[in-house]
Amino acid sequence: MKTNRSLIITGIITVLIVAFLGAYRLPYYIYKPGTADALDDIVEVAGGYSSEGDMHLVTVRGGQATPLQWILAQFRPYQEIYPLEDIRPEGVTEEEYFHAQLQMMESSQEASKVVAYQAADKEIQINYEGVFVMNVIEGMPAEEVLETGDQITKVDGKDIQETKDLIDYVSSMEEGSTVQLTIVRGEETLERDIELAAFPDAPDKVGVGISLVTDRTVDVSPSVKVKSGEIGGPSAGLMFSLEIYDQLTEEDITRGFEVAGTGEINYEGEVGRIGGIDKKVVAASDHGAEVFFAPNEEGREGSNYQVAKKTAEEIDTNMKVVPVDTFQDALDYLIELEPKKG
Repeated sequence: MKTNRSLIITGIITVLIVAFLGAYRLPYYIYKPGTADALDDIVEVAGGYSSEGDMHLVTVRGGQATPLQWILAQFRPYQEIYPLEDIRPEGVTEEEYFHAQLQMMESSQEASKVVAYQAADKEIQINYEGVFVMNVIEGMPAEEVLETGDQITKVDGKDIQETKDLIDYVSSMEEGSTVQLTIVRGEETLERDIELAAFPDAPDKVGVGISLVTDRTVDVSPSVKVKSGEIGGPSAGLMFSLEIYDQLTEEDITRGFEVAGTGEINYEGEVGRIGGIDKKVVAASDHGAEVFFAPNEEGREGSNYQVAKKTAEEIDTNMKVVPVDTFQDALDYLIELEPKKG
């Protein structure tokens, strides 16, 4: 009888330990290589052209760590552990963080459409829907005044259509100056005076301490559908623009190759730095990519391109890592490629 009781107790303890190791959430976030998804399954231009090769959207997998995942990440290459507050600021819920990531993805898609349709000389119209607070920086003046999701419509009575309008307005002002922001929060329209302060990591620049996203809609012809599902963030911008352009134009710019890459893209076609570039190189190589575009950051030390190239050497991949500063750089590289044989 005692033996049976001991076995039951041991079994219960074992189940609890396993449940703890595999289910309990620690205050840490783990990033690791994700996938390299073919974009012709995600992007669909009406009447678009097909290609021999594929463009690939490369992802990084991330999530709050369980004890088991935390232990494994200590030993597995290209997995990084961050304190949770470094990824999701205190006071921001998982739902709010996820919504912000999806908003950035949507914004990235809109910029990609603009770049691709303009490059392909197709019909396009941009409609501005507002500027939204994506994040409030701890310790900056906006921390006690603004909230994630607030829509900013005016600064000192001047209309704000896009993020650049607000940044340009305050960039010439001095620390200690005050601006009045008109914001929409839920059903309310509010006016708030906020003092400008220097950014902790950029003391030569002043602001209220928020990161913003512009909500735009883009009307294009022919129409295009993008089904990115629950993939968030802005880093697929370059690859979206290349895939859309490829479907809009008769020439097959893939040249028969499996083309991957990463980089945020703005409305001028400039490619910006992203996070987790080493993990994306690993993911792209694992999924058979032959070309990988990486933000060059105009050749600065420690650029995404330099990290990507170093990672490619470490994993001994045959994938060609190509530096790009603009959409046009990537397009020119592909156009000049000799078509893949066989």
